[in-house]
Amino acid sequence: MGTSWSVKLIASASQLQRLERGIQARLDEVVAQMSTWQADSDISRYNHAPSGSVHALPAEFAQVLAAALALAADTDGAYDPSIGPLTDLWGFGPAGACAHTPATHTLAQARERVDWRRLRFDAAQRTLLQPGGTYLDLSSIAKGYGVDRVADWLLAQDVADCLIEVGGELRAHGRKPDGSQWRVAVEQPGGGDDEAAAVIALDGLAIATSGDYRRYFDAGERRYSHTLDPRSGAPIDNAVASVTVLHQHCMQADALATALTVLGAHAGIAYANRRNLAALFVLREGDRFVTRTTPGFVACQRAA
Repeated sequence: MGTSWSVKLIASASQLQRLERGIQARLDEVVAQMSTWQADSDISRYNHAPSGSVHALPAEFAQVLAAALALAADTDGAYDPSIGPLTDLWGFGPAGACAHTPATHTLAQARERVDWRRLRFDAAQRTLLQPGGTYLDLSSIAKGYGVDRVADWLLAQDVADCLIEVGGELRAHGRKPDGSQWRVAVEQPGGGDDEAAAVIALDGLAIATSGDYRRYFDAGERRYSHTLDPRSGAPIDNAVASVTVLHQHCMQADALATALTVLGAHAGIAYANRRNLAALFVLREGDRFVTRTTPGFVACQRAA
């Protein structure tokens, strides 16, 4: 997935090698199915398949796609798993980086290929039609799913105390060896190493953050974020610097953080409150950053 993973856990030394192999195997499976960076992955084969072809999906791929499509419908396209053409066009996908904005006609052509409603997915049969030109990109949800896969497998191995991280998305269970909680700091955009927007204790919870300040490129006097709005076809241009979501499942936290970032401050906070989501927004106000938290996020803080 073009990133690293780390796991902290409590187990006997004799188990560690087996556990490491098991963790890697679960993540390798996610990559083999859902990485657009791998030419022979299931998703890459689908993306390059001819129009009218029907593809049988592995169960894991189908589960992630079903969740992505449900969120696309619920956000009216602010989240869209068919965003791949735009990801590549703006230089944030496997096609490589770019240092300039796309031409108007090129952007218009890419936007015609982005629409989650074009996907014909049969969840019961786990089949997906390639309507022609569709390019799935599950980067905003597959990392979180990978975290869940590892966490669920470790729990099944009777590893009750663990902290799993893949590309900055995390999920934790149990306690540290000294009995204290697994505590995670939410980065403060523009802050120093010792500054945090919040510190969260995790036990049976996942946390994911989407921000516009880590991956971007500058062209002219403007900075273009890697978070793209599938409705406009362009990088987001709103007051949101980052969104952090807490959820039982990292797959959901991962995708929701992206969706809320795209929705923006007003619509994003309203959506999070309607869905009783635990979310923290870091917003730009002039030359400073301010935080806004949902009641669900505050409740999680108090419970910890």
